[in-house]
Amino acid sequence: MVTLKELSRRGKELAPGHRACAGCMFPSIIKMVLNATDKPVVVANATGCMEVVTTIFPYTSWKVSWIHNAFENAAATISGVEAAYQVLKKKGKIDKDIKFVAFGGDGGTYDIGLQALSGALERGHDFLYVCYDNQAYMNTGIQRSGATPFSAHTMTSPAGKAIPGKQQKRKDLTEIVVAHGIPYAAQASPGYWADLVKKAEKAFSIKGPKFLNVLSPCPPGWGYPEEKGIEIAKLAVETCIWPLYEVEYGKYRITYKPKNKLPVIEWLKLQRRFKHILNNQKLIDEFQRQVDETWERLLKLEEATNK
Repeated sequence: MVTLKELSRRGKELAPGHRACAGCMFPSIIKMVLNATDKPVVVANATGCMEVVTTIFPYTSWKVSWIHNAFENAAATISGVEAAYQVLKKKGKIDKDIKFVAFGGDGGTYDIGLQALSGALERGHDFLYVCYDNQAYMNTGIQRSGATPFSAHTMTSPAGKAIPGKQQKRKDLTEIVVAHGIPYAAQASPGYWADLVKKAEKAFSIKGPKFLNVLSPCPPGWGYPEEKGIEIAKLAVETCIWPLYEVEYGKYRITYKPKNKLPVIEWLKLQRRFKHILNNQKLIDEFQRQVDETWERLLKLEEATNK
């Protein structure tokens, strides 16, 4: 694995001066992922927070080859670029080892872009898709997405007398991706940077389609003080709300198991989007049940696929 010292010496693929909110996690996620390789990189970027704040005309924060896509087609675009590269390489017109990466938020990945992502995975393109999961459509006004957790308040699942926030369980996109039988898929958190970088580095070393789902806390959308992002990113892991694991050629491996699994209330109470359930034990118990069920299933999958 690349050391912290080596990591600090690598190129700054994302320049400072972008307009991301203070305390936003995705600029750190981008830097960690792209610094996990020393090869040239081509990035396809779905419309969303990341695209908007890093490329306000006439400025850009990107120091790599970068393509802006519609909300729904980052995976399709990077597939076409990668296919063209393979043809040029076969014809001897290019000999560089180039890495291809698509970035998208949960809106452009879990929902709008799922069809394009699924197609690219099924066709077997050699690329890495990174979802920065901030659990709602943050760029367009904090509307619920398939990634929004149960009971979370958003503008389209408002907590009030009619409903207590989102009433559905969040979609498990990582498992949907795993079902495509790709070589590598993983979940990571910026709160555990070494784990994230190691997974990105591994993904870049594998041929074929790869996927990283990275939790990306959002200060305005989640409602927490800007300095609490890393703490919340860590608590999501310590409560097993966001397990850190990887699936490499069908084998599951949990890369971090909390010594003392914390109750979900420790994560919920730090975010304004959950304030309406803090005195509702029934909703807290249901949230805990969902998390425990997913965690136990993951433990069984790890055991079953490593016999």
